[in-house]
Amino acid sequence: MKSFFPALIFFSLLLSGQQAVPAGFRRIPEIMDNPELLYPFIVPDKKYEYWSVMRNHPDPDKAVIYESQMPDHLTLNDPAPEKGFFQHCTGEDCFSYLMACENGRTRYFATEQQLRSFIGTVDNLPEAMLIANTYGYVTDSSNPGRSSYKMEDRYISLYLTSIKKGPQSTESFLIRINRKTGKAEVKKQPE
Repeated sequence: MKSFFPALIFFSLLLSGQQAVPAGFRRIPEIMDNPELLYPFIVPDKKYEYWSVMRNHPDPDKAVIYESQMPDHLTLNDPAPEKGFFQHCTGEDCFSYLMACENGRTRYFATEQQLRSFIGTVDNLPEAMLIANTYGYVTDSSNPGRSSYKMEDRYISLYLTSIKKGPQSTESFLIRINRKTGKAEVKKQPE
């Protein structure tokens, strides 16, 4: 019985540092931590002959993150953009970009705004996560209160975190993404 109380105190302290999943919300699966795994779930608003998500890698086989089915008659030889979305360094393998073929012409989507535009209407949770990532919000899988979502007819609501550089710190936010427009409403949450 004596060892029960210290264990109870230990677990209550451990759990007090984490927020629970808010009522009506579900935990975001940990696989959604990685944007590269979300691209196959994009349902573009426009009809494209072909589209792919690439990283700036010199090896063409390693550059492709995701690609739709390419028509047999299509050949793309356009140069890659100099910058892209989710840029985390300079040099090789530092950013991603999206390439789409529309009416036989190549079109690049290389900024966070252009990625949001390509997604358009938010059809699912992976698209909502990508949009949130373009604004700098990510999941905190160690804290369910910073990694949860709720799907509604008009909005997808996400509890996510933002990581600040310098002395590294995190803040919690509620992000409501309008499913029709893709616009995000952000509200900082108390710690």
